[in-house]
Amino acid sequence: MSSYHLMRASQLVIATHNTNKFKEFSNLIKPFGIVTISSGELKLPEPEETANTFAGNATIKAQKAAYITNLPALADDSGLCVTAINGAPGIYSSRWAGSNKDFTSAMERINNYIKDKEDRTAWFMCVLCLALPTGQTWYFEGRIDGQIVWPPRGNQGHGYDPIFQPKGEIQTFAEMTNSKKNSISHRAQAFHAFRTSCLEEHIP
Repeated sequence: MSSYHLMRASQLVIATHNTNKFKEFSNLIKPFGIVTISSGELKLPEPEETANTFAGNATIKAQKAAYITNLPALADDSGLCVTAINGAPGIYSSRWAGSNKDFTSAMERINNYIKDKEDRTAWFMCVLCLALPTGQTWYFEGRIDGQIVWPPRGNQGHGYDPIFQPKGEIQTFAEMTNSKKNSISHRAQAFHAFRTSCLEEHIP
């Protein structure tokens, strides 16, 4: 099967316990008439992300949710990659914030690593995995390049958004409206590929 089409009014598990991420995906999917529910709402266990790639970790999350719920599940693994620290934090972006999700400290850690370096380029990467209870999977990728700014700016968004300024923009992700960010972000690009493959024919 080269693609999988989600039918209007069908259910889709968004395999995340992050309420901001779930809200972002739900807003993108809502126009297509798909009913979304998060792993957090379903109180599903959070699987250990043991892979060493974005695609691998997205697969772990999506397949686990699909298996438990017997529903299609969509998971993303995304992260901030900073050139001057060899692409870190990358797949460890969430873990840099610790168990209490202290992204203020995580952003300070990044700035401490690169504050004396000329190269402040960075990119956000996202890989989406759609998994079925049968074990079948499909992948969709998105990337946006930019630079690290300091001090942090803006109070929109989440995670590392306050220190990431996309190339060609004057605002950080955290200074943008949701609609602006959702039109250019790494996650939006990956979602566009997912939409084209799995949702496009259901545009109202």
